[in-house]
Amino acid sequence: MNTPHQHDLSLVNRGLLPELGLFTTTMLVLGGVIGSGIFRKPGIMAGEVGSPELLLGVWVLAGVITLLGALTNAEIAAMIPATGGQYVFFERMYGPLFAYLYGWAAFAVIQSGSIAAVAYVFAEYSTQFVALPELRGAAATFSFHVPFVGDVTPLEEIGVKGLAALLIVVLTAVNYVGVKFGGLVQNIFTIAKVAGMLLLVAGAFLLPTGGSVANLTTASTAIRPEGLALVVALAAAMQGAFWAYDGWNRISFVAGEVKEPQRNLPRSLLLGMTAAMAIYVTMNLAYAWVLPVDAMARSKLVAADVAEKCLEGGGRWIALVVMVSTFGAANAIILASARVYFSMARRGVFPGFLGVAHPRFHTPSASLVAQGAWSVLLLLSGTFDTLTDTLIFVSWIFYGASAYGVFVLRRKEPDTPRPYRVPGYPWVPWVFVLFSVAFLALTIYSDVSDYLAAAAAGRPAIINSALGTALVLIGAPIYLFYRGRASLPFRAHPDP
Repeated sequence: MNTPHQHDLSLVNRGLLPELGLFTTTMLVLGGVIGSGIFRKPGIMAGEVGSPELLLGVWVLAGVITLLGALTNAEIAAMIPATGGQYVFFERMYGPLFAYLYGWAAFAVIQSGSIAAVAYVFAEYSTQFVALPELRGAAATFSFHVPFVGDVTPLEEIGVKGLAALLIVVLTAVNYVGVKFGGLVQNIFTIAKVAGMLLLVAGAFLLPTGGSVANLTTASTAIRPEGLALVVALAAAMQGAFWAYDGWNRISFVAGEVKEPQRNLPRSLLLGMTAAMAIYVTMNLAYAWVLPVDAMARSKLVAADVAEKCLEGGGRWIALVVMVSTFGAANAIILASARVYFSMARRGVFPGFLGVAHPRFHTPSASLVAQGAWSVLLLLSGTFDTLTDTLIFVSWIFYGASAYGVFVLRRKEPDTPRPYRVPGYPWVPWVFVLFSVAFLALTIYSDVSDYLAAAAAGRPAIINSALGTALVLIGAPIYLFYRGRASLPFRAHPDP
């Protein structure tokens, strides 16, 4: 006899087919994590800490902490193998309102903004190979102001935005016609991006680039934070590393379409995140071997500068690697994230048509289209970077809450089968939860300090963490509206 929770899962997963095996789910984890961060963030991070040893230490620590979070969430993913992932988890842990706020934030900014940002980076690097048309004069500079966000210039860089929008449309169509096809695209591009990154590492160490072991131990002559300033600098660098590691949780969104999810979800998280950490640390070793830390701090794209030093024309080659990487990352986000809104619609708290699976392709087709359309609008607005920056803070609230949910579910549902249990319980989840709290506190301190400094200088400023929280809380009245319309606490929409 099915339990109520098992019945709920069957309703949420209905219409979708379990077609993703261990290899594809691992590629989704790895491909969803590795995007543009490893190519863009190391230079900014080097400028924060001023030390190659500290820089490498930050990448290792951020990777270990992220892995602890992934291992903790793997217990929940194996226990609740439902399409929608963390949205469904939060509903079981904390109730429907908290779950809705997460799902709302994912749709409004976190996932759709990530799609827009990654697609933009893809189009930006394509200009290394082809000239994109751009508007001139008043049309290009047309703008209007959005309170608390900034000026919106929809026609600025319209060529880059247009190509990015086309990428979003194409990848949405790929995933519309089948999760298996989307998974195949993911496998191809993840393998290609990893191969390109490993070639860069090999070139850095094997070609006569002038690299030196001294670069790995020589600190900056100008950047020397100490005391509290060093703590804040490390927190800022960690934020950059966490952005590069972000995306590991998306595999839970497609749990209902994974073969043997109780077995494959935990294994894919462990394999994918271990591989990502190894690649990131190795890449940063290669960067630091070739470039002194001060040169890294001045670089906007460390990978391109390293590639150019290794080989003439290497900058264009690394631009191609970035394009392959961001193409695969955008596909992973599009494939996984639409399942959250599909699950919300199945529960009657989002427009009902978003909860219908395509009768032929067995995909959340309407949710994919809605996600793609909203991502394109964010892309054209040019505000996606601002919005996603403000929600890094909120993302870590949800990460910490998800890890603490292991304790909640073990207390609320002690008899529910757990095919996988987090190793090192209770220490592993507690370390991740306490680190999340410390990271959030340092982020608030940094945001307030930046705000006060900007205000003292007469510059307009906002407290990013406060804005991010406010954007999430906007979802509360929307949730109440839908709950008022629902006649049942759980409402599934039948498939045609």
